[in-house]
Amino acid sequence: MDKAKQKVQQFKQREQAILDTALELLIEHGEDRVTVEQIAAKVDIGKGTIYKHFTSKTEIYIRLLFDYEHQLKADIEQAIIDAEGGDYSAPARVYFGKRMSDPVQARLFQRLEERMVANGEERDKLGELDDLRQAALEQLNKSFAKRIEEGRLIKDVPPYYYYLAYWALTHGTVELYHNHSFQDLVADKPDFIKFILDLGVHMGVKSPS
Repeated sequence: MDKAKQKVQQFKQREQAILDTALELLIEHGEDRVTVEQIAAKVDIGKGTIYKHFTSKTEIYIRLLFDYEHQLKADIEQAIIDAEGGDYSAPARVYFGKRMSDPVQARLFQRLEERMVANGEERDKLGELDDLRQAALEQLNKSFAKRIEEGRLIKDVPPYYYYLAYWALTHGTVELYHNHSFQDLVADKPDFIKFILDLGVHMGVKSPS
């Protein structure tokens, strides 16, 4: 490998290390207590090196959100291909699996985005993030429409009803996971999440005759 390619590879690896470390610290300490200095110290680089990759802590946040949504969109695209091949529950499994597999991270990302919106930060980037989500929504809606047409989903309703039901179930589950009123009631949270995920996967699915 020539030196130029090696430098590019090292740059990308360091950037990913910054993102991974930032996410770890945010989950552990919360966004109010994490600083660029802490991220730099844990990655074992100088604070100035982080600014070679990101102009601000907010830019790190937006990158984490983008990476998450890009991966979800890619996973949904593959799941839709799988559904066309006969694995009809693949899109639901992917959507619910991704959105509910880590409720702590999901709640963190909600807070980060809400904070940026409230502060008027990264408006253009947040607009791009919405566009990315809309693209994934359109793909899912086309898949729902096809399943409705085939009679595999029991309700002949606008396809977006299913997407909104998916959204409501995942967000409600994340909120419930963190709600103090239910902490003593739900003894086994992973098992409960698995139960909700199974409900989501079978939502609206027509039983074989």
